[in-house]
Amino acid sequence: MLSVFAAGMTTLAVELSASRLLGNVFGTSNLVWANVIGLILVYLTAGYYLGGRLADRRPDPVAFYQLLAWAAFSAGLIPLVAQPILRAAGRAFETFDLGVLLGSFASVLILFALPVTLLGCVAPFAIRLALRDVKDAGRVAGRLYAISTLGSILGTFGPVLVLIPSIGTARTFLVFAGLLLAVALAGLALTSGRRAWSYAWMPLALILLAWLILRGPLKPPPQGTRLLYEGESAYNYIQVVEAADGTRYL
Repeated sequence: MLSVFAAGMTTLAVELSASRLLGNVFGTSNLVWANVIGLILVYLTAGYYLGGRLADRRPDPVAFYQLLAWAAFSAGLIPLVAQPILRAAGRAFETFDLGVLLGSFASVLILFALPVTLLGCVAPFAIRLALRDVKDAGRVAGRLYAISTLGSILGTFGPVLVLIPSIGTARTFLVFAGLLLAVALAGLALTSGRRAWSYAWMPLALILLAWLILRGPLKPPPQGTRLLYEGESAYNYIQVVEAADGTRYL
């Protein structure tokens, strides 16, 4: 139950944070939203299909928690891998390099393919594990989807109202990925004991990569200016720069 709740929460948190991750550089137009939502639905569709097939072939709790761990880890990698791409896109805006700009946009969207597909695998896999009698299929599926949707509600409002304004988009990804990873590792510890230790490197790797990558500004300040402040509010990305003559720009 907790796994399904955490997976539903993380899925919506990734989707909401994805729009903000792209919006910080590419804006929040309908085109950006359509690309984010459309491709995430494509990835979820693939996940539902693959998750059902995998669950029938290997209806094993250990396999389920391994899947959950990789989904969490790959979700945590999104902002870390995207950071240098987004910085390149920010520089491309200054020089109006359309090729780099479009390439960066496509690259960031592709980064969501693996984690969202893996998250899509969770629901059908969980239903297969929870189902003991075909006569209870409707009740079991309804209960698990209800729990997943409750998690999705938290994953919708949590990033927008609390986490993104307080710690930023990249760290919001890491918080939800970390929560899901904790659930996955706890599940592995309960079902397979020592095997959980073989996944203990995942949180350590995310912490180390975050420390190495999440330094410096998200968007380089325009040439000839000095960055005074960079942050995120509940509404948008904020950058304050100072020109050589002392003029400040928001």
